[in-house]
Amino acid sequence: MRIARILLVSAGAAALLASAPAAVRAQGRGRARPAQPRQAEDPRYSQTEKPPLHARHWLAITGKPLSATAGALIFARGGNAVDAAAAMLAAGCTMWDTLSCGGETQALIYDPHTRKVIGIDALGVAPTGATAEFYHARGYRFPPEYGPLAAVTPGTVGGLLTMEAEYGTLSLKEVLAPAIQMADGYAIEAQICNTIQQYKDTIAQWKYSRSVMFPHPGTDHPGPYAGEIFRQPELAATWRKLVEAEQQALKAGKSRKQAIYAAYDRFYKGDIARELVRGVREEGGLFTLADLANWKVRIEEPLHTNYKGIEVYKLPIWQQGPVMLQALNMLENADLKAMGYNSPRYLHTLYQVMNLAYADRDFYYGDPYFPPTEPVQGLLSKAYAKSRFAEIDWTHNDSTVKPGDPYPYQGGVNPFKDLLAEWNPLAFEPKASQPRSGQQDRMPVRPDTSAMRMSGSAEFFPDGATRADSSFDDDFYKGTTSIEAADADGWVVSVTPSGGWVPAVIAGHTGIGLSQRAQSFVTDASDGPYNVIEPGKRPRVTLTPTIALKNGAPYLAFAVQGGDSQDQNLLQFFLNVVEFGMTPQQASEAPNFNSYQMRSSFGMHELEPGKMLVATSLPDSTRRALQAMGYTLQFAPRTSGPINAILFDVLHHTMWGASSNHGEDYGIAW
Repeated sequence: MRIARILLVSAGAAALLASAPAAVRAQGRGRARPAQPRQAEDPRYSQTEKPPLHARHWLAITGKPLSATAGALIFARGGNAVDAAAAMLAAGCTMWDTLSCGGETQALIYDPHTRKVIGIDALGVAPTGATAEFYHARGYRFPPEYGPLAAVTPGTVGGLLTMEAEYGTLSLKEVLAPAIQMADGYAIEAQICNTIQQYKDTIAQWKYSRSVMFPHPGTDHPGPYAGEIFRQPELAATWRKLVEAEQQALKAGKSRKQAIYAAYDRFYKGDIARELVRGVREEGGLFTLADLANWKVRIEEPLHTNYKGIEVYKLPIWQQGPVMLQALNMLENADLKAMGYNSPRYLHTLYQVMNLAYADRDFYYGDPYFPPTEPVQGLLSKAYAKSRFAEIDWTHNDSTVKPGDPYPYQGGVNPFKDLLAEWNPLAFEPKASQPRSGQQDRMPVRPDTSAMRMSGSAEFFPDGATRADSSFDDDFYKGTTSIEAADADGWVVSVTPSGGWVPAVIAGHTGIGLSQRAQSFVTDASDGPYNVIEPGKRPRVTLTPTIALKNGAPYLAFAVQGGDSQDQNLLQFFLNVVEFGMTPQQASEAPNFNSYQMRSSFGMHELEPGKMLVATSLPDSTRRALQAMGYTLQFAPRTSGPINAILFDVLHHTMWGASSNHGEDYGIAW
């Protein structure tokens, strides 16, 4: 079925026209026709730095140009959007695009045959022995940021194989071909080279990591140089073992799906698993063969809410995506257009709504497969949203925002009333004596892996605002990448993979860098009762792909990297399109603000109430108004994060692709 027919379901011509953003209807080259005098600071009336992508047949967008090319190669072979997304994921892992194959993968997939959105939960779990008592005994308040004790079980390979087996069309051999070619040797990029160099002392502590990352051992620059051919023969061998398992199964008469799951079993139960566990335990990690064999990818029903006729889908509450759904429910009680785009009142409204939603996240979100069950129904209740919205102080930032109690809105009783009553965000102070990293005697040097890093040392502006470079900012905006793919048959994929970023512990001779996601757990119920680490449990993570439907058909697919900032940036992107009529490219480049008034999901889980990151283009009058309301402003030239997105233009039966001007993200369209 062609995408044009899918997009036309249950919609007349008038509905189709109304569903397109104003800027799309204006038909400019990435710019809208202004309905009011031109404003230089308003992205609705500005030419974008990157051109919009236009597609009739397919779109492939992700964090690196080479990864996008991998998706394009798969589309050229006749693959669908799932095949292309899987190829981009494998390529991104191979080139260490702020993740490795031992990280975690979260995806939403729109199936045009069932007309439903499907969730892929490929987040690893805490291994055997990873208890709160284990970490307390070693002096940790939270699991460490780096090293073998920061790892959860690898999820990305399982997620890739499950997506491909269930919803792809090509063989694993075809889909992994670009990644295998890259693992054999590719021209490495400057960004990852700089990261390896800056983390060289940390990497040097792990035997298998330094053997992969240091092609020039014993020199001042042991890592690779930009443009050098970077080879990973052990990772290439691992990829080939997966293909070998598939091909042997096919020769034995197995179906395509069964053959891909044979590769899955080899990774999690066979020789790859044995070497992975051996290598991790040699470095002091906790994994067992049973941990890998018992872990499973979950195919889930996503959560969703309706915002003014648009159904917005997020993965379940083991990740922070429902924060955006809660925020949208609250914002239905406001007239955002009347406030004006990025006006002081608009920015204050969004900041306060995020305060409320993220406070709920910090307390209530966690692995729904472990008791007690999170109060999802209450959290996503429109009545609960209205009651939370009524708490907003319209004159000043509220630095004492606490989680609400959603249980009455689902007919239940809060099992943690005492903890809720004692919750005080301002009393949260990490103990300086506790180590931040996995190495008690050595701090890793922090590289520019952040999506939102503010450059330069502390810089003071005339109005008292600052632009700073701090470890807190790095913790807050941990790296990730995003993948968006769509095709003419109606398949849509949004993925936010992460984990295993440099410096990662590489597991034995597998070439696979391990996740550092255990740091997102807490070890004490007073820091979040639903997210206390236990063996077999998923940490509450920040990774949050998004798909939105309108009139029952795909409308938007979008995602971004940036840790706790992800749903903040995605919310503003969505409102830029839906409320203010921007094209996807305009919306992806538009200046966003970011709040720090929630507990960071990384490091020592700090928070900074009232801190607001804004773009340097913010007008002086808006700065003064925000400061008068109690905000501490910090500035960066670009604040939107590297948002990647696809909009389905029902008026013209085409697709609009967007890739922010923030980082190295890139898209290819046909």
